[in-house]
Amino acid sequence: MNKKILIMGSLLGLIAIVLGAFGAHGLKSVISIESQQSFETGVRYQMYHALFLLFVGSYSGIGLKTKQVIFYLVLLGVLFFSGSIYGLATNDLSGFDFKAIGFITPIGGLLLIIAWAILLIKFLKTKADKS
Repeated sequence: MNKKILIMGSLLGLIAIVLGAFGAHGLKSVISIESQQSFETGVRYQMYHALFLLFVGSYSGIGLKTKQVIFYLVLLGVLFFSGSIYGLATNDLSGFDFKAIGFITPIGGLLLIIAWAILLIKFLKTKADKS
């Protein structure tokens, strides 16, 4: 599971860099400043959660079951949150109206919040080191 989490964290980070460069250069002349800023928000949160997965996959202080739950929450959260933001920011460039599925953005955000909350709870339940 750790390898799967680390691979997904690396992949999300790689895609975030590619999308960030695409947003900064490829979309600059075709979408509004506000849409560019929204797109950048999606990229930023995707990168935050790529790094989060790299941490979770590397950390031995939490169990496999917790790691699995966090993994799926982050994966779905990034797809819903960042993915919907990418669609909404580039809505005028496609034939699909992403505004129709804009309600999934806050659902994705909630999934990401829950993933962080689970990690926080695990840390709070961990007994303090004696050293």
